[in-house]
Amino acid sequence: MKKVAILQSNYIPWKGYFDLIAAADEFILYDDMQYTRRDWRNRNQIKTPQGLGWLTVPVKVKGRYSQTIRETEIEGGEWAAAHWRSLVLNYKRAPYFEEIAALIEPIYLGAPHRFLSPLNRELLESICQYLGITTLITNSWDYDLVEGKSERLADLCAQAGGTEYISGPAAKDYIDETAFSERGLKLTWFDYHGYPEYPQLWGEFVHAVSILDLLFNCGKSSPAFMRFVHK
Repeated sequence: MKKVAILQSNYIPWKGYFDLIAAADEFILYDDMQYTRRDWRNRNQIKTPQGLGWLTVPVKVKGRYSQTIRETEIEGGEWAAAHWRSLVLNYKRAPYFEEIAALIEPIYLGAPHRFLSPLNRELLESICQYLGITTLITNSWDYDLVEGKSERLADLCAQAGGTEYISGPAAKDYIDETAFSERGLKLTWFDYHGYPEYPQLWGEFVHAVSILDLLFNCGKSSPAFMRFVHK
């Protein structure tokens, strides 16, 4: 039995994204998909004393339908230091700030990234390692891509040797389940409900923020406020 999940890469995504990674044996970054503006590919939210704040990686966009996530280039280099300053400003009081800073500061202040996908992947892998998530992470371009939205996902799962495809619930709006049943694949819908609250800075509790919020506040105890179990 092998469980496979497939999603576009996101920038410092929320905890649910990492729970989906942890639920699979292989997680395929689907960055051959079209880049979409004002989406989670290049931005996420953190908490600040003034409310929720956006951290957005500036990217070069050639046209409405002309580039994939994989092809998307980052615009300039000043953003990285600015994002890091924002994280320091808003989380330096958090109990595990220094511990998490040692993990991610080198990514922000080290060698600049030219493309969005490698940046997202480096952050994902660093956070997975910290949390103890051992899921294999691969790229969609490691495989052949067939036509059809549902058919492509099912075929990717089959090429990876999967027997079960784990999907986020939003895909219920477009996935054709027969594409999976025809290939003998089990289709499972991941459930993001029921997360417990954790100690959080700056006012009313908010679940839908970057996982960095959880890490800064809870450190190695973060999995207690997630859903995954160590394999």
